[in-house]
Amino acid sequence: MAVLSVLDLAPITEGSNARESLLNSADLARHVEAWGYHRYWMAEHHNMTGIASAATAVALAYIGSQTKTIRIGAGGIMLPNHAPLIAAEQFGTLAALFPNRVDLGLGRAPGTDGATLRALRRTYDSADSFPADVQELLGYLADPKPDQKIKAVPGSGSNVPVWLLGSSLFGAQLAAQLGLPYAFASHFAPDYLHLAIEAYTNNFKPSQYLDKPYIAAALNVFAADTEQAAKRLKSSMQLQFMALRQGNPGPLPAPLDNIEDKVDPMALAAANHALKYSATGSAEQVHHYMRDFKKATGVNELILTCHAYDHKARLQSFEIAKDCRFDEPNKG
Repeated sequence: MAVLSVLDLAPITEGSNARESLLNSADLARHVEAWGYHRYWMAEHHNMTGIASAATAVALAYIGSQTKTIRIGAGGIMLPNHAPLIAAEQFGTLAALFPNRVDLGLGRAPGTDGATLRALRRTYDSADSFPADVQELLGYLADPKPDQKIKAVPGSGSNVPVWLLGSSLFGAQLAAQLGLPYAFASHFAPDYLHLAIEAYTNNFKPSQYLDKPYIAAALNVFAADTEQAAKRLKSSMQLQFMALRQGNPGPLPAPLDNIEDKVDPMALAAANHALKYSATGSAEQVHHYMRDFKKATGVNELILTCHAYDHKARLQSFEIAKDCRFDEPNKG
């Protein structure tokens, strides 16, 4: 049985706003908690008019207040955007409010464009210190040492579980070296999935955090009553991804029927490549895809995301996905 979790990109849809998006996120978190999902993550993105989770720790505080048992966390915080002490204090605060429920996933990308990177007061070489920054952050979250002059308050002694995230080999190799759990962003960056898993597994060093490798991989899920309805649901994300690649990020657009007949085929092909790992279709088709993905990757955990225009349809995707039985063989 695979562990199932959720990555919520907090979509702001055309004609909507950030408030409605965050209210929908809380509703989603309550539902997936009731459905038995293990954890609920949000991600740091900046200057993205279609995503409402820029202030990730603040949004997670709201989600924590609306739920009771599900783990909450970041998938992830882009650490070069922050001083490690600030990240430790923010997630230490969350851990104080929601004991034994908080995760901190760390990435090294800016999570935005070049101009916004500068507005964040960071430079392109800020990520060069990522390995040292991760270790500094781990120190702030650990039990304090007698001679430790700087403490994260809250945060010190919280031992919030830290994950490393990635879409290339760098994060996989660093997570292996530090003995941390690793999550791969295969929902939008498919190319290095299998190589990253291999690099992490083969180079893993047991640590105080983990005695053996633990891997999660993200998967888009667009599930509906029919394959046609699921494909229509997916079209919103395809449209948004095409706009993003063309330098026009915006709110999540309304879905289209037969998108392949209405957009530039080259742009659609590029979007489809980025969204390669997407379980799309009826319950049977989605479950078949999820089982195949789990078997092909061997990951411990699937982190499902559904960037859909209609909130009720998004809920239905996660409701359908939760019923996947990984011990059942695929037919055909």
